[in-house]
Amino acid sequence: MELKETILEGTLEVFNKKGIKFTMEDIAKVLSISKKTIYTVFEDKESMFMAMVDYLFDSIKESEEQVLRDGNLSTLEKTRKILGVMPESYKNVDFRQLYLLREKYPAIYARVEERLETGWEGTIALLEQGMREGVIRKVSIPIVKMMLEASLEQFFQRDILIRNDLGYMEALEEVVNVIMDGISVE
Repeated sequence: MELKETILEGTLEVFNKKGIKFTMEDIAKVLSISKKTIYTVFEDKESMFMAMVDYLFDSIKESEEQVLRDGNLSTLEKTRKILGVMPESYKNVDFRQLYLLREKYPAIYARVEERLETGWEGTIALLEQGMREGVIRKVSIPIVKMMLEASLEQFFQRDILIRNDLGYMEALEEVVNVIMDGISVE
C-alpha cells in the first residue's frame, strides 16, 4: 500500500475511535510512523480529511461497480445492494460523528455533499432497467435520488443517529428498505 493510502487507512482507524477530534499524533502512533512523515503527504488535518472523503467515496464507487458487474444478482437485488453499498472494510467505521463536520470543517462537509449528489449514473441505469423489466414500479428517479440523498445528508447534518442509538449501517439499511419496500404491510 502506498504511503498516502496507509495514512488514510490509519486515519479511518483513529476516526473510528476518537471521531473528528483525533490528532496527527494519534495517527502517527497507530501507524508507528512520525508526524513528520504524515506531513510529507498531507499539509494539515483538513487536507487529510478532504483526501479521506474522496478515498471513502472512491471506495464506495468501486463497490458499486462490483455490484453492477455481479451476474449472479437480479436487477432487484442489485438495486437494493447498490442503494446501501458500503465496502466491507468500512462497515464498522462509526460515521455517526460526521455531523460535526458541517460546523467545524465546512469545506469538507461541502465535499461530502458534492460526492453524495454525483456519480448516480449506474444507479439510475439500474432503476431504469428495473422499470423496463417490470420488477420496479414506475417511479420518478429524481425523487428516489432526492430521498436517499436527503436521508444521508440528515445523517451527516445532525446527531440523529447518536440520539436514537442507531448505527450508520443500520440506519442506511432501514432507509433502503423503506425506499425499496415502502412502509405498508402487504
